[in-house]
Amino acid sequence: MKIAHVITRMIVGGAQENTLSTVIGLKNRKHDVLLISGPSTGPEGSMEADVKKHKINFIFVPQLVRNINPLYDVIAFIKLGVIFRRHKFDIIHTHSAKAGFIGRIAGKIFSRKSKIIHTLHGPSFYQYQPALAKFCYMMSEKIAGFCTDYFISVSSVILERYLRHGIGKREKSCVIRSGFEIEKYKVALESSQGIRNKLGLGKQDILIGMIGRLFPLKGQEYLLKVFAKIAGDYPNTHLILVGDGILKDRFEIFVKQQNLQKRVHFTGLVEPEKIPYFASAIDIGVHTSLREGLPRAVVQILAAGKPVIAFDIDGAREVIRDGLNGFLIPAKNEAILEKKLRFLIEQPEEETKKMGRYGQEMVFEEFSVEKMLAKIEKLYFNILKESFCHNNRKV
Repeated sequence: MKIAHVITRMIVGGAQENTLSTVIGLKNRKHDVLLISGPSTGPEGSMEADVKKHKINFIFVPQLVRNINPLYDVIAFIKLGVIFRRHKFDIIHTHSAKAGFIGRIAGKIFSRKSKIIHTLHGPSFYQYQPALAKFCYMMSEKIAGFCTDYFISVSSVILERYLRHGIGKREKSCVIRSGFEIEKYKVALESSQGIRNKLGLGKQDILIGMIGRLFPLKGQEYLLKVFAKIAGDYPNTHLILVGDGILKDRFEIFVKQQNLQKRVHFTGLVEPEKIPYFASAIDIGVHTSLREGLPRAVVQILAAGKPVIAFDIDGAREVIRDGLNGFLIPAKNEAILEKKLRFLIEQPEEETKKMGRYGQEMVFEEFSVEKMLAKIEKLYFNILKESFCHNNRKV
C-alpha cells in the first residue's frame, strides 16, 4: 500500500509517538509510507531525529502550524494538495486538529481515489474550553468529517462524544488503542534505581510522580498544591514532574515559596526512550490533566507496575479500574486527591504492589505496538477491499 501520514508537528507527545510507531511499523511491513509534518519547535522537544534515525520518507511543510494563520493555512492546504495529487496514495491518514482539518479536505479534493482516515488522539472540543472556541472546533470537525472515510479513536469515550455530535458514523469508526513498546517496561525496573539515586532517594522514600508537558490544562498545579499540604506529614515523600513546558518557571516559584526545593524534582525534557525508567522509578503515579484522549502517561506508569490516581477525564476511566490499579477522582477536586494520596502512602508496600501488578498485566495485554499495527493494517486492507468491490459493482 502507498500511505501518507499527516500530523501538525512531531513534538514529544502521545499522538506523535503513536504516529511514529505506526509509520515505522508499516515501513517494516514493506508498505510505501510517507510522513508529512509542520515545524516541531517548542519546549516539548522534537522527534524529528527519530524520523531520520529510522530513515522514514519525510516531507516538511513549514506553513503547517498549530495556530490559526489564514495565509499559512491556505499555503499548507495547497502544498498538501500538490503532494497528494503527485503521489496518488491509497490511504491518507491524518492526526491532530490542524493537520486533520486541512489534510482531510485537501485529500478529498486533490486525491479523490484515496481513502481518508483520521485518528482521534484527543478531543478538539472539550469541557474546560471557552464556549466560542468549543463551537468553532466542533464545526470544523463536522466539516472535516464529511471528507473522512473512517475514524479511528484511541478512546471509546472520545469516539462516543464525536458520534453524539453527529461527527462520523458508527459503522465507519472503531477504537484502536495507542500501542507502545511494552517490552522496555519489563526491563526498566533495574535501571530505574539510578534515577532514584540521583534524586537522593533511599528504599524507604516514596516517589510520587506525573509524566506530562508543563502546559495549561495538564493540571500539575493541582498536584503541587496537594503535595505542599501533605509533605510535612510524610517527610519520606518526594514529587517528580517528568517533562518540560512554559509553566516550569511558575511551578518552580511555587515550590520555592513552599520551601520544597529538596522534595520536588523537575526533570526538564526527557527523551521518549527514557520514559520507562522514570515511570519505573515512581512509586505512586498521578495524572491531573483536564484534557486527554486516552492518557498515554497513565498507561506508561501502569506498565511500570505502579498504581495511578487520575482525574476522571475522557479516556482515563478506560484504563483505571477504581480501587484495583488506582483511583479515579473528580477533576479539580484537591480534597479527594489528597485523601487518595494519603491512602496509598500509608498502604503496606505489598498492597500497592498488588495494584501495580494488576495494572501492568492489563497494559501488557492491550497496549502492544504489534497489536495496534495489526489492527491498523487490517483496517487499511478492509477499506481498500470494500472500495474495490464497490467500484466493480458500479461498473
